[in-house]
Amino acid sequence: MEILREHGIDAATHRARQLEPEMLREADLVLAMERRHLNAASQLAPEASGKLFLLDKWHDDSDVPDPYRKSRRVFEDAYALIERGVSSWLRYLE
Repeated sequence: MEILREHGIDAATHRARQLEPEMLREADLVLAMERRHLNAASQLAPEASGKLFLLDKWHDDSDVPDPYRKSRRVFEDAYALIERGVSSWLRYLE
């Protein structure tokens, strides 16, 4: 939360939710941080697999490692990868 605040993002009201098949069916695009997330989502709703992509698709097509319980530096690195991934998708969504 601290790193997000430093970048002007207020995530105080964000709450994680368990992914459900209906969420995948209703979404136009689903971006995952890791391949294992893509695989799990595809298993949950196979009909949605055509709209499931890695966040880093337009760069290295690599995973964004989960920084949970790691150092601040790992969180900063994850933030940079997320920002890069989101920025690379914007040109396809506008």
